[in-house]
Amino acid sequence: METASRPGLRERKKQRTRDALVRAALELFTANGYERTTVDEIVEAVDVSQRTFFRYFAGKEEAAFAVQTTVEAHFLEAVRRRPPHEAPSQALRQAVLANWDTIGETIESVVPIELHLRTFRLIESTPALLAVHLRRQEGLEEQLAQTIAEREGVDVDADPRPRVVVALFGGVMRLAGRAWGAGEDFSVAAMRELTTSYLDQMGPALATDWRTRDGEGSGRDGGHGRSGGDGRGDTE
Repeated sequence: METASRPGLRERKKQRTRDALVRAALELFTANGYERTTVDEIVEAVDVSQRTFFRYFAGKEEAAFAVQTTVEAHFLEAVRRRPPHEAPSQALRQAVLANWDTIGETIESVVPIELHLRTFRLIESTPALLAVHLRRQEGLEEQLAQTIAEREGVDVDADPRPRVVVALFGGVMRLAGRAWGAGEDFSVAAMRELTTSYLDQMGPALATDWRTRDGEGSGRDGGHGRSGGDGRGDTE
């Protein structure tokens, strides 16, 4: 019985050390800047050695994205759990909104939500981290496309629709993230509200004739087509 319990205790201790390193790293990154923070400063804050740090992380970059990695895995699992009758775009939308409602406890087991959100802003404003973030997003979008393809029973390499819908969704999410990062309301509620409002525009942006959606005469050119009486522009 003792032998069975010892690995559990050891794993919990390792998890506590990893979490402490993540929190110290994010606090230092957001306070002093990513580039100016050293591994020495991180390990000093936790009172461990550099060797211990590198046992958990390949470098500062991996520590910076540690919580984000958990959030992404949580979202991917949320998409997989969506009811099969939902259309792909609806499944993505409901999963991301549900994710904001349920991820808090998981994040706060490692760092305060507020620190995670400040880190998100840091990533958006730090070129080196933003480049990594965009590369990571490409990988996540490929996983999402494969998940959507499996849900819909199509071949992701033969049918472009899974990658197309995920690319559209990912683009909208990046816009919402930038708008939140540039705003003044630094809260989960604000992020969720912006995400909802941007996702609400996906359908109209793709399906609506923008020149006539508010009634005749509401277009930029006084209700006339851009170059012809049929209002279709110069496509013919």
